[in-house]
Amino acid sequence: MDATVKAPELTKKLTFENSVIEKIAGLVCRSVDGVLSLDGGMMSELADRFSKTTDPTKGIDAEVGEKQVALDMEATIEYGADARQIFDEICSRTQKAIKNYTGLDVVEINLNINDVLTKKEWEQQSSRKKDDIANDVNDDRVE
Repeated sequence: MDATVKAPELTKKLTFENSVIEKIAGLVCRSVDGVLSLDGGMMSELADRFSKTTDPTKGIDAEVGEKQVALDMEATIEYGADARQIFDEICSRTQKAIKNYTGLDVVEINLNINDVLTKKEWEQQSSRKKDDIANDVNDDRVE
């Protein structure tokens, strides 16, 4: 009799936190021409006031399954830009990046455009937010 020992089969499972997928999507979307910012809801805006850095997952919600991903996004785009073209570019780049990095298939992308600003308006708002943050930090130091 030949007694061969069969090695146990390796069980493998790779999973991703929603925040990982949100971060990948956020980094990709912010590089698309015409996207000025990805925006969260009121709580996200409030949290950003107390943070010195921008959250790359801001404005993105992901539902991650074992093989598929669905994304909901909120964005401010540049006035005069073609929203349909921006959306197509976001979909294409996001699907490709998530598939390449994780192997997951993006099966749904919902993008809500919540504002349209000129670059000048956006830069002014960004500058004001930075000034507000700096003032909040200085106020905290005084106490």
